[in-house]
Amino acid sequence: MLSQRLIACLDVRDGQLAKSIKFVDTKDIGDPVEKAREYYLDGLDELVFYDITASSDKRNIMLDVVSAVAEQVFIPLSVGGGIRSVSDATDLRLAGAEKINVNSAAVQRPDLIDECAASIGNQNVVLSMDIRRGMPSTELPSGYEIVINGGRTPTQIDALAWALEGEKRGAGELVVNSIDADGTQIGYELVLTAMLSTAVRIPVIASGGAGKPEHLYDVLTAGKADAALVASMVHYGTYKVSELKHYLGERGLKMRQSW
Repeated sequence: MLSQRLIACLDVRDGQLAKSIKFVDTKDIGDPVEKAREYYLDGLDELVFYDITASSDKRNIMLDVVSAVAEQVFIPLSVGGGIRSVSDATDLRLAGAEKINVNSAAVQRPDLIDECAASIGNQNVVLSMDIRRGMPSTELPSGYEIVINGGRTPTQIDALAWALEGEKRGAGELVVNSIDADGTQIGYELVLTAMLSTAVRIPVIASGGAGKPEHLYDVLTAGKADAALVASMVHYGTYKVSELKHYLGERGLKMRQSW
């Protein structure tokens, strides 16, 4: 059995670490480079860096911040926000990212997934999906809708159908981010995560809603996720990465405890 992973998410706006609740009321909360190094030294498995306004501002990602983070940590670094082409993905890889996350641009032009997978390898392409709960309908049979541009734009694309298409096109992992749970710290969206984890054969990373160690355990068991992404609970110092991994290990999950 492969070890399950604990991943920290660094949402960055104008070079500063930022945090929001349900994608609104965003506040700057510190230096992303300092936080990245802190989590790495405490045993984190992987970092995800999102330039949260690159897509909505229609600009390229901040390569200088990516390079600064990559110089400080020696764990897998996945980067997303504003990636619209293979050239963008290549620039990020040269800046130090191991994986690239595509989101809004892939929804608008799905061939981007195929192109990136062919250029840098499936294992390095992550399809990040921002998802909002709705009512099941003909257009949304799963009851979950893909939204883009930082949660600002609905698409009427069914989340389950998009996950399956992303896998078929060559994505090597999925990030399942529940906007309804984002920043609330009341737990992951287990129904959504389990539905998608069961439907695809590639690893699924659960995102949105973690507030206490029990939430991580729930999403890695009942939610069937391969990895749990955390933000608020470590950014604000409520828990340390090592404490969370120790808790999960004590509960019987296979976790790497130190580098």
